[in-house]
Amino acid sequence: MAPVADSLAHSGPLAILHRLTRGAVPLPNRHRDVQGGTFRAGVLGAGDGLITNVSLVLGVAGGNSAGGAVRLAGIAGMLAGACSMAAGELVSVRAQQELVAREIAVERAELADEPEAEQRELAAMYRARGVSPEDAEAVARILSSNPAVALDTHTRLELGVDPDQQAQASRAAAASFLSFGIGALLPLLPWFFTHGAPAVIASIIIGAVVATILGAAIGSFSGRGKARVAVRQLAAAAVSAGITFGVGALLGVGTS
Repeated sequence: MAPVADSLAHSGPLAILHRLTRGAVPLPNRHRDVQGGTFRAGVLGAGDGLITNVSLVLGVAGGNSAGGAVRLAGIAGMLAGACSMAAGELVSVRAQQELVAREIAVERAELADEPEAEQRELAAMYRARGVSPEDAEAVARILSSNPAVALDTHTRLELGVDPDQQAQASRAAAASFLSFGIGALLPLLPWFFTHGAPAVIASIIIGAVVATILGAAIGSFSGRGKARVAVRQLAAAAVSAGITFGVGALLGVGTS
């Protein structure tokens, strides 16, 4: 890597840019995929599944319902929520893909019909980012000399989209379905083995532990601090579960 770096250091900024945009010097990507939808769908699905079903389970249990009613409500909530989350991800991600594809097509047509105007627009975007007018013009001219690079650059700068990190609808939907189902199943597990106060206590413990772990994982990934995000996730689960349990206790619907 040292010879490549040395050669770049002595080749001038515009030559470096020219070589990079033509793929002569591939650069490793050390960043996480923050734009793609799979991780987002998985995290949201697990969190939603946990909070939704621990709230549902405790809400029904708060009404003094029998174990069978809690299990039925929990399973129904798990399946309904997982299907809903997956369908929502599939529709929303595909809609986003279609919108992005349309805007890229519009940009491609503009580059073909008015290349000089698009080059001036690109130079203006670089000037707005603090690049000197001379360098902005030179960079825009180099990038615009390659239609594929020009389209990629306009897509990133003008549309704010990274073409290499587009979410996949099917993967996002599958991740959402599975993660929601797992998150929703965990607080329901005690009710397959016991009922009443022991099951309620076990659901609370499982919900608290999983919410803390999930929050810590999100904090680790985002770099915002494990403890901070873990406490936030735990508080959200506690408030939601506490409200539904209180409502269930007040309504007091008992079944056998």
